[in-house]
Amino acid sequence: MNNTSETATKIMDAAEGYIRTRGYNAFSFRDIAADVGIKTASIHYHFPTKGDLGAAVAERYTERFMTNLGPAGEGSASQQLHRYVDAFRTALALEDKMCLCGMLGAELSSLPENVVQLSRAFFTKNLSWLTAVFLRDEKLRLTSIDAQRKSLKLLALLEGGLILSRNLEGVKTFDQLTEDIFE
Repeated sequence: MNNTSETATKIMDAAEGYIRTRGYNAFSFRDIAADVGIKTASIHYHFPTKGDLGAAVAERYTERFMTNLGPAGEGSASQQLHRYVDAFRTALALEDKMCLCGMLGAELSSLPENVVQLSRAFFTKNLSWLTAVFLRDEKLRLTSIDAQRKSLKLLALLEGGLILSRNLEGVKTFDQLTEDIFE
């Protein structure tokens, strides 16, 4: 995606905004064209189908998310887990947005297969990263199976926490849900 044109980037930015606030099925190419100030034909030039656009957005989001986390062996396990939780908190607190792949996951049965695959890849990569971090935590001394379970629970807490937080008291709710993670 390094060779992405400025127009394609603007299209993906608009689509990402819609997905993270409304969902994949809540926007059309016409909505994006109006936001970006182009004709729908221009969107089709860069992304022939909505599935192609959704896949590109999911792939870019995953790459950016994982890059921001850094390698699972960089820093202490505690620092890495704080950074992980903060990635979700920041999306809520600063952008009032949900995790892109969490939103896609809610609509999985109505998504094109390429978008489904890339949404699942986000979660697979996150779970692998978290498991590696938990296995490095010398205080926990977890087995591989226990680290995987702990990873699933943390990811479920954060994704669910975003949903509850948007419905209740925002960041205050998110902070209440996550306050004892590091104890």
